[in-house]
Parts: sequence; structure tokens; C-alpha cells
Amino acid sequence: MQSSSVLFPVALVSAEFRGDLSEDVYRLKPGNSPDPSVELALTRLGRVGHEAHRGVPVILIPGSFSNRRFWYSPKGIGLGPHLARAGFDVWIAEMRGHGLSPRNRGYRHNTVRDYVRYDLPAIGAFVFEQNPQPAHWLGHSLGGITLAGALGGGYLDEAQMASVALFGSQISRIYWPLKLPPVEWGGRLLLKRFALVSGSRLRRGPEDEPIGLVLESLRWHGLFGRFGDEQRDWWAGLCTVRVPVMAVAAAGDRQDPAWACRKLLEQFGSAIREYVCLGKQQGFSSDFGHVEMLVSKQAQAEVWPLVERWLRDGSPVPCQAATGELEIPS
Repeated sequence: MQSSSVLFPVALVSAEFRGDLSEDVYRLKPGNSPDPSVELALTRLGRVGHEAHRGVPVILIPGSFSNRRFWYSPKGIGLGPHLARAGFDVWIAEMRGHGLSPRNRGYRHNTVRDYVRYDLPAIGAFVFEQNPQPAHWLGHSLGGITLAGALGGGYLDEAQMASVALFGSQISRIYWPLKLPPVEWGGRLLLKRFALVSGSRLRRGPEDEPIGLVLESLRWHGLFGRFGDEQRDWWAGLCTVRVPVMAVAAAGDRQDPAWACRKLLEQFGSAIREYVCLGKQQGFSSDFGHVEMLVSKQAQAEVWPLVERWLRDGSPVPCQAATGELEIPS
């Protein structure tokens, strides 16, 4: 496996065997953003003894307050190892300041806009350089929102993408108090006093989030907010996307409700759009939750095979009820 790149400086910081898996950790220094100190960790999982076989690449993006361990536990369990053992070329990305990616100098000001404009394009370019096949991209929660933003903003090359799968990702849930300008302004003034939001203190996950990301979310959900940056309206841009897309929602998800996940999917202009709701009513064993949809024994038995089917055949459906119609509130 190459430890260098003609694109930008790349270091192979570790190469280990983890049971039947090989684990290569790269550190990318793209130098493509206003903060030149940004470095991105990218973990590749492969099968021991199959190093010469390059399967179809799959890029996994964790959500907020999370890191690569969401997809890949220290014991070699997770959707990442499952797909690697199934023959896919698995890459797990960690955004700037998360997991093995060191905190950059401007960490407190990091935003989804930075991930969309700079980090995801660099990750996609490097993976394509290492394995020049169109890649499948999977994102959970904020990871899926970031993918949607990068596609809607036109920052990712669709010719290098095989499909996109969004898990528990939405931006349509309305927080009515934030529609009142005094509430939004007061919240912004209060939050600017902090550098970060602690995931462990809030019991949301092992990682912290920069306060810049929280302030950006306030702007999205404000009275005149929109899903986009100063230059582009990402929401409007999704209508021009043509990459096959799947949205997976969880019936028991109180954070990112199923109707909102469905609404994000329907904004895509893709000819192939698949929707799956993980709930008893749709034929699954339980009403899955926001995390349990991918990290649980039930997910291992019911959801991981569904994802593998999508990656291989472009159809996730284990039973027709799984993609039944869902009414979206106006």
C-alpha cells in the first residue's frame, strides 16, 4: 500500500494486523484550506492474505461526538470490519480534530462548511488515487449531513462516486425557539464564550465538538437560515445530484425523526433513491434508535446485511414493507 501521494503530503503512521484484518492508518495534510495546520486521519481496513485484491472502496464518515470506533471497535467488530471481510476496500475518515486527526490551530472555529469544502474532497481524491474505482460513501448523523452538503455544494466529483448512504441524517426538524431572533442572538452570544462542547460531559459520545459547528447549526435553524454556506445553497443543489442514494431512518430515533430523513432523501435529484425505515411496522425486530441502527447485535443481524446488499446490488430491501410509504408533514 502506498504511503505517499502526488496530491499532498501523506504519512503512513501505522500498519498493523488485527486478527484477520490489516489496519493501515494514514495522516493526510491536504493544505487546501485557510488553516494550513489541518491534518486528517484515514484508516484503511483490509483482509490479511488478500492484500493484492483491491475491492470496491467504501468510505465511512462518523457522526458528531464520534470517531472511527463507531464503525470499527478495538475487538474488530462493526460495519467497517464486516464490509472488509466481505471483500470491500474500507476507509474510515475522521474529521479535523476528531479521533486520530489532531486538533488544528483554528479548532474552535471548525464547521461543517470546512468539512464540506476542504476535508471530504481531499479524502475522496486520496482514496481514488489509491484505488481508482468509484467509491461508496456512508455517513451517520452529522456524517451524512456533511455528505449531503458536499454533494449539494458540488464539492465532490460524482464521477468518482458509486453511491451514497445516509443513516439517521436530516436537516428539516424545526426548533421553533430558534426562529425567534432574540433567542438565536442570545444563544450565539452565550456560546461564543466557549471553545467546544464536551461529548463525554453531555453523554453524547467520546469526542468533543468545536463551538463553531454549534454556531453554524444555529444559523441553519434560525429565522432566515438555510442549509448552505455564503457561496452556495446546498439544499437547492441536491436537486442536481445524480448519484444513487439510500436513506436509512430508525423508527425509534427521537433525535433525527424518520419523516425528516425521508425529506432529505426526496430532495435529491437521483434517479435511484431508496428509503428504509428500521421499525417493527416495517418488518424489523424492533424500533431501532439513532445509534442502535448501526451499533447493536440487532444491527449486526438485520442492518449490516442490508447495507451489503445495497453496495453490491443497489437494492437494500430485505422485505417490501421496509420501504413503505411514509407521510411527510408539511
